[in-house]
Amino acid sequence: MSGEEFVAAFGDVAEHSPWVAEDAARTRPFVDREDVIGKFTAALQGASLNDQLSVLRAHPDLAGKAAIAGELTEDSRNEQAGAGLDKLTGEEFGRFTTLNDAYKARFDIPFIFAVKGADKASILKSFGERVGNDVETELANALDNVCRILRFRIEDRVAR
Repeated sequence: MSGEEFVAAFGDVAEHSPWVAEDAARTRPFVDREDVIGKFTAALQGASLNDQLSVLRAHPDLAGKAAIAGELTEDSRNEQAGAGLDKLTGEEFGRFTTLNDAYKARFDIPFIFAVKGADKASILKSFGERVGNDVETELANALDNVCRILRFRIEDRVAR
């Protein structure tokens, strides 16, 4: 693949942040799928704080307004649906909304959780625990979860 083809195929792996794929593309050729994942992760982790925050802020709220309005990316929609976030009760939706608002007020980023393989109960439990963290810890948690999301999305697209 050329660099342009690579970015066209993988530019959406990091939510609304094709620069991550562009940075990873500059490190080609890749040895295998793990190398691709490692290069995406390195691009994000090696970025400036402002660039990292832009990636974090590009993520939608879990079970938030974008989901209701049908404005999620295909990957986000599928991931949230896989965790049952598209079938919340009114009470559960209210809890997500309250936690989303509290989290964003405290950290100025959306709560990010790699939901693949999780269910709404485990997500809510983590949400409740993480909203009390300090800013530095939570920034690290959010970046770690984005890296897990990158892994899941690349694994879905690239054969071993």
